[in-house]
Amino acid sequence: MRIASWNVNNVVARMERLVPWLESAQPDVVCLQELKVGTDEVPVAPFEQLGYAVAARGDGRWNGVAILSRVGLDDVQLDLADQPAWDGVVEPRAIAATCGGVRVWSLYVPNGRTIDDPHYAYKLQWLAALRTQAETDLGAGVPLAILGDFNVAPTDDDVWDISLFTDSTHVTAAERAALTALETSGLVEVVPRALKYDKPYTFWDYRQLAFPKNTGMRIDLVYTSPDLAGKVTDAYVDREARKPGKKGTPLPSDHAPVVVDIAL
Repeated sequence: MRIASWNVNNVVARMERLVPWLESAQPDVVCLQELKVGTDEVPVAPFEQLGYAVAARGDGRWNGVAILSRVGLDDVQLDLADQPAWDGVVEPRAIAATCGGVRVWSLYVPNGRTIDDPHYAYKLQWLAALRTQAETDLGAGVPLAILGDFNVAPTDDDVWDISLFTDSTHVTAAERAALTALETSGLVEVVPRALKYDKPYTFWDYRQLAFPKNTGMRIDLVYTSPDLAGKVTDAYVDREARKPGKKGTPLPSDHAPVVVDIAL
């Protein structure tokens, strides 16, 4: 099974890139984040023509998550159990389904903004709810894969220059402790290899020539249950999908897909 995660930064705007990528990479299951459209506005037909069933949740703003699967899409769950609300709303940041016998989550973890912003506390609460959900799913004994944009860089090596992140989100001890808590619960992080540079970054800002300079971050992560981790045969970041196209072609997402091959 080939599973992938991609923050597409507006699914409608990326369709001219997303569909050819699906045809080329041939993933069995794809987790998408930052749809930026409502559930009913997700362009399902092109995915279905490629053999994918679609489960999505969006509100038309900057959130939204989806799972595409051509190996089954059963027992869809919207939101984490006990997922915290922001400003009174449970945002569309988590969706799960069973695909080919694997329980798959697509996640878009809150950004946190700044460490003195209430959104940062919300982010930590959200990650705590994720740990609870992971423990529940692991306890069910079904193979589990959790993929998405975590908005956390696990180590200092996962950002291009840690000295520039003093007192910033994405690298704080509390955020990283939340990732460690996932591993303590029994999950295993699948770290992708880099295809070109020595750092498998997954995000590059649109500004200041970040992509060609490779001033990026690794914040799109994959965690699996131990049984799946032991069957991973490859994992990589597809930098090609982040490259600017020819003049006149749609802008790429500021994230690249993470692809994981599992020998089930």
